[in-house]
Amino acid sequence: MSQTTSAETTRPQDHTDRAARPERVAHALVRDVQLPAHAGTLALVTLDNGLDHTKPTTLGHAGLTELREALLAQQRRATAGEIVAVAVTGKPYFLAAGADLTAVSRITRREEARGIAELGHATYRLLGEMGVPTFAYVNGVALGGGLELALACDYRTGAADVGALALPEAYLGLVPGWGGCYHLPRLVGVRNALEVILTRPLANNRMTDAAGALELGVLDVVLHPADFLERSIAWTADVLAGRVEVARREPESQEEWDAVVRAARDQLDRRLHGAKDAPYRALDLVAAARTADRDVAFAAEDDALTELIMSEQLRAGLYAFDLVTRRARTPAGAPAEELARPLRSVGIVGAGLMAGQLAVLIARRLRVPVLMREVDDDRVAAGLAGIRGLVEQMAAKGRISPDEANRILASVTVSTDLGTLAGADLVIEAVTEVLELKQRVFAQLEDVVSPEAVLATNTSALSVTAMSAHLRHPERVVGLHFFNPVAQMPLVEVVRTAATDDAAAATAFAIAKKLGKTAVGVADRPGFVVNRLLLRMLAEVAAAAEGGTPVRTADVALRPLGLPMGSFPLIQLVGLPVALHVLRSLHADLGERYPLSPGLERIAEQGRRVVPEADGRGSELEVDPAIQEAFGAPGGPGALDEAGVLDAVLAGLTQEIGLMLEEGVVAGPEQIDLCMILGAGWPIHLGGITPYLDRTGYSERVLGRRLLPLGVASVAPAVQTG
Repeated sequence: MSQTTSAETTRPQDHTDRAARPERVAHALVRDVQLPAHAGTLALVTLDNGLDHTKPTTLGHAGLTELREALLAQQRRATAGEIVAVAVTGKPYFLAAGADLTAVSRITRREEARGIAELGHATYRLLGEMGVPTFAYVNGVALGGGLELALACDYRTGAADVGALALPEAYLGLVPGWGGCYHLPRLVGVRNALEVILTRPLANNRMTDAAGALELGVLDVVLHPADFLERSIAWTADVLAGRVEVARREPESQEEWDAVVRAARDQLDRRLHGAKDAPYRALDLVAAARTADRDVAFAAEDDALTELIMSEQLRAGLYAFDLVTRRARTPAGAPAEELARPLRSVGIVGAGLMAGQLAVLIARRLRVPVLMREVDDDRVAAGLAGIRGLVEQMAAKGRISPDEANRILASVTVSTDLGTLAGADLVIEAVTEVLELKQRVFAQLEDVVSPEAVLATNTSALSVTAMSAHLRHPERVVGLHFFNPVAQMPLVEVVRTAATDDAAAATAFAIAKKLGKTAVGVADRPGFVVNRLLLRMLAEVAAAAEGGTPVRTADVALRPLGLPMGSFPLIQLVGLPVALHVLRSLHADLGERYPLSPGLERIAEQGRRVVPEADGRGSELEVDPAIQEAFGAPGGPGALDEAGVLDAVLAGLTQEIGLMLEEGVVAGPEQIDLCMILGAGWPIHLGGITPYLDRTGYSERVLGRRLLPLGVASVAPAVQTG
C-alpha cells in the first residue's frame, strides 16, 4: 500500500499540527496524445499535487477517488473505441511516493481502515480491466502504493535515473495491500517478489533503482531520462503495433513456489522470531498468490491491511519513521549552522580501524585533505594499508569509480609528525580508549593547531569534560561519537560539555550532516545514550548468567523484541575487550547498576570467542561448554527463565532511561528512540524503545509515569473503543 512521504512534506512542529494537515490531493490530469503513424489516441493520466518537487505526490482518499473517476471515464472511452491505450505517469521526479500515512495514522475506526484498503483496490484494478492495454511510465520515485499503481498496469517503462522503487510496507508494519502481494509474484516470480516485499524492506528499507528493477522484471524497459515521455509513447506504439513483444515468465511450479515460501518463513523466524506481524502477513499473501482468484486475493489484502492499520505496531512504526526522516533533519539543541567553522582540511590522530574508516568517509564526502598522525613508521604503514584496502574494496564492489578511488587515496596522508595537523580546521582524536592518553593528545594538539580549530574526540564512553579539563581552551572541544562500521551506521552522537561553545558544537553537527549522518546532541554523561543503554541490557543478561541462568536461556530471552541479534553475539560483534572496557568504565561511573562480569572476564582471559564463528547473526546460539563453565554451573536460586531475563532487562532499561532524562542527557525521550533505532538497530516496529516501554506497562511500573504522551506511537483510546 504505502511508503509515506508525509514525514517529508509536513512542517517540523508537533504531532497535533501534523495530524491537522489536510490531504495534499494528487490530482489526475488527463490529456490525449496521438500515437505515431496514426496508431490511435492514448489517454495520458498524470498524477500531480500541484506543488514543487520538494513536496512528493502521495495518495489519500481524495486523490484515489479522483484517480478512480478519471480511470472510469477512460474505461467508458475505451469501450466506445475512442482510445487505444491508457498510460499513467507523474509530475517531475515522482510517480507517487505511496499513500499519505499521516492520514492513515489518523484513522480511528475499522470501517475507515477497511475503506482505504478497498478504495485502493477499486481504483487500481481498473487498470487491469480497462478493455485496452495500460502502461505505467515510471518517471520518478515509485514507493509502496506508487509502485503498486505501476504493477496494476499491463506494461511499465522506467526512466534510467530513477533511484527509488520499493514496496517498503513490511519495514513500517504494513503489507503491500493495493495489489502488490498479488501482482508482483505473478509478474516476476515468487523469489524476486519476496526480495522486493520482504528482504529489501527488512534490510533497513533498501531501495531498488531502475536498472535493478529491470533485472528483477518489475520494469519492461528502461529509457533515457532526457526525453523519457516521448520515448515511452513511442515504445507504447511499438508494443501496440506488435513491433515490440514483452515476454512474461511462467510462474514457478507449486512445489518450487512452496519451497521458496518455506525458506522465507524460516528466514523470518530466525530473524524476527514472530516479533513483527507485517512480514508474516505479507508472506502469507504471497504464498497464496499463485493460485488465488483476484477477488479472493484482494479481499485477503483488505483484511490484512485493515488489521495492521489498527495495530500498535503500525503506530510505533510511523512514529519511528517520522523520527528518522522529518525530525532527524533538525536536531534538538543544535546551534545555528552559520556558526560552524569552515572545513578546508581535517586532521585525525590515530590511523587504526576506526580512524581509517573516518578518513575514507571524510575524504569521500567532504572532498578535503585528511591529515593523519601515528606514533611510528610501522603504524603509519599499517594505517595506509588499511585505508587502501577499504578504498579498493569499495571500488571492487562498484560503489566508487577507479578515478574516485584514486582521488580518495590521494586526499589522505599519514605521518608521524604532529605538526602536519597544524593547518587542520577540525582534528578528531581516535586513539585507544584511555583517558590519560586522550588528555595527553589534546594537550599536544593545543600547542600545534590554530586557536580557531575545533578539537573532537571519538570516545564511546569516556568523559569529554575530563578529557579537556586541563586545556587552555576547553570551549573548542566536542565529542563526535561515530559507530562501527562508520560507513554504514547512520548515527553520530554529538557530545557537548558545559564548556563547549556554539561554534564547536555547530561544527560537529555540520560535519555529521555533510557526512550523511544523523546527529543527536547528548550531554557529557557516562556512555552517552547508545552505549549506556546497550551495556545496561548486556549487563542484565550477563548478571542473569552469573546468577545461574543457562547462557543459552539468557541469550534467547530477548527474542520477543525482534532485535537484530542476541546479547552474546552482540558482545562478540562489538568485541569482548571493548565491551568489557565500556562495562568497567560505566561500573566505575554509575555503580552497581552495571555489575562487572567475572564470567566474561574469564572468557577474555582464555582468549575464547563468546559465540562460535559459524553462528552468523547469532540466531541459534550453540554454547561452548567452556563458555557455560566460565559462568559456573547453571541452576540455583538465582536462575531465571526466559521471561524472567526479559523482565529484568526491560525493567533495567526503563530505570536507566528515567535517570537519563532526569540528568538531561538528551532533550527528551524522542532523542533516545532516535539513537537506539539508528545506533543500536532497535526495531522500528517497536517505535524505538520508549513507546515499547509505555505500551508494555514498564514505564508506569518502574517510573510511575509514561515516557511519551498518550496517543504518540500508540493507539489512541478512540481506536480501542471504536
